[in-house]
Amino acid sequence: MCVGVPAKVIQKHEYQALVDVMGSQTTVGIIFIPDVEVGNYVIVHAGQAMSIIDEQFALESVNEWRKLIDARNS
Repeated sequence: MCVGVPAKVIQKHEYQALVDVMGSQTTVGIIFIPDVEVGNYVIVHAGQAMSIIDEQFALESVNEWRKLIDARNS
C-alpha cells in the first residue's frame, strides 16, 4: 500500500521544492508537477510531489492524519 501525505509548497527551485508537512519542512522532487507554485498543496510520496491538490482537501487530510497520530500516542 502506498500512502501520500499533503504538504504546502514554501519555496520552489528548478526540480525541487521546500514543503511543509504538518509543521516539518523537507525538500521534495517536483519533476512530475513542474507547474507547481509556491502556496500550492501537493501530495508527497517517497520524496516526490505527485500531484497538486485542492487546499480544502489538503486541510481535511491533515486533520485526519493528526487524529491518527493522536490515537497512536494515547
